[in-house]
Amino acid sequence: MEFKSWFETKPEYLSSPRTSSSSSSSNITSPEMQSTSTIYEVTSFSSLESHVNPTLKLSQNTHEKIMMNAFVTHSCIATLRTKTPQISFLALQGNTLYAASLNEINVFDLTDDNYSLADNFTCSGLVKSITFVEKKIFTAHQDCKIRAWQITSSRKHQLISTIPTVKDRLTRCVLPKNYVQVRRHKQKLWIEHVDTISGLAVNIGEGLIYSVSWDRSFKIWRISDLRCLESINKAHSDAINAIVVCVDHGLVYTASADGSIKVWEKEKGEKNHKLRTILDNKHNKSSLNALAINSNGSILFSGGLDQNIIVWEKEEGKTEKHMGFSRFLKGHTGAILCLVCVDDLLISGSSDKTLRIWKSSSTECGYSCIAVLEGHLKPVKALVATKRSCNSNGVVSIFSGSLDGEIKVWQVTISDFQSCKSSSTFMERNVAHNA
Repeated sequence: MEFKSWFETKPEYLSSPRTSSSSSSSNITSPEMQSTSTIYEVTSFSSLESHVNPTLKLSQNTHEKIMMNAFVTHSCIATLRTKTPQISFLALQGNTLYAASLNEINVFDLTDDNYSLADNFTCSGLVKSITFVEKKIFTAHQDCKIRAWQITSSRKHQLISTIPTVKDRLTRCVLPKNYVQVRRHKQKLWIEHVDTISGLAVNIGEGLIYSVSWDRSFKIWRISDLRCLESINKAHSDAINAIVVCVDHGLVYTASADGSIKVWEKEKGEKNHKLRTILDNKHNKSSLNALAINSNGSILFSGGLDQNIIVWEKEEGKTEKHMGFSRFLKGHTGAILCLVCVDDLLISGSSDKTLRIWKSSSTECGYSCIAVLEGHLKPVKALVATKRSCNSNGVVSIFSGSLDGEIKVWQVTISDFQSCKSSSTFMERNVAHNA
């Protein structure tokens, strides 16, 4: 069949509405068979779209794009469900996926793409963030606490400490200087957060955990004894919503509802972290919800209520702590809620219920959107991703969590255009997506 005739003989099911699985008794639904699609050579960069049989349990959509000198194929290969709705945070450690939903954490085993539920444990407060230090799991909560967990021999998660620890409180509660005024007639120890802890980050090399909160404070904890070393009580003028750490340079970035990003650093010989610079977007100062940084720390991404992703790049001739506004990435029609970087890819989730994949290029535009992933029924709140190489292709596995209570597993394949074009099978080849 020639390429032109594909449009003239468009299958009837291409115009059918997309369906979703109604099963709620299982944690996972997946295709019952492999879906295949065909790629054709075209003379101009355009997009092809093919839908698999809509009668499958999981409505699996496969999209193929030819752009930026690459083939992009993406599909939803599985949907994971939790007992409680509203996925608020996702974290990936090896072959284990942690999904926070209200005050529960669901642990999925990803070995051999089984996606089986390995454990489920309940916390005292709503979970806002998850991070890992060696064999321990740290969670941040809406009740102003950080909790540390360890995995038992039976692969269950056991609470081992609540931070601030009792010891840390007792050693500081006697002296009046350790108290700060939080309300008109209320005082708290300076080591305590007094509002939702919105984010956690780890610097293993320095042995530190960082926490940020809606109370506008930024605190530093020592991993070895979980002791609070430092607190910056008015780090921002409004709630702090996100934090990332560039381990290579020792820089900590915090983003706030006040529209600014602040860069913190503790240089050798200094006792405390100091504010090095403020990244202030003068073009559109709106509340910021998410941060992501590339692998070498030279590019920072931020997203917020104005629907745009802002790219910050290291200024020429200066260090990474001096970043300047580079450009906007436009495309989303809702607030940016989450961001994640994987090599030269940026993945964004939005309240418009979609994910977008952005790829860097050597052109002046910097990053371009190469795919839009649709399927969630409510805003996309959480993202994690991992990348592996397969021959000349780059295969990215993306896990997206939404307020609809579902976690979707996406497989994205990026193939080099020139290598495909020189292949004898380029004119027509089948791409199989394993269930």
